Amino acid sequence: MSRTTSLLMLLVATALCVAVSFALRYQLMENDHWVAVCVAQPEHLGCQVRATLGWLIHFRVLALGALALALLAFVLPGVWGKRLAVPALLLGLPSLLLYSASLAVFSVVLALLRLVRAERLS
Repeated sequence: MSRTTSLLMLLVATALCVAVSFALRYQLMENDHWVAVCVAQPEHLGCQVRATLGWLIHFRVLALGALALALLAFVLPGVWGKRLAVPALLLGLPSLLLYSASLAVFSVVLALLRLVRAERLS
């Protein structure tokens, strides 16, 4: 796969990830409609997803996972580090948009630094 195609696919995946994260935040987590539904019917599937996502945000699972992946990607040499930086970025962006900005900012920066780092010629 060419470098241009890889970059284009990464940009599309990043834009899609950001769009889904904004939709989750504003349509599910902050929407007053879901608060009323979840008070009346807590067993509703949307309420279960909302509660699970709330626990993931509260315990910073997304942000810590993204940070762990980004640190590992930054340390690993060669193509494996670059391959691991992509999921770190795609996990860091939702955690950045879903209320875990303090940790997620480091994971996104580390993942982006790893993606643009030039390989050493030995």
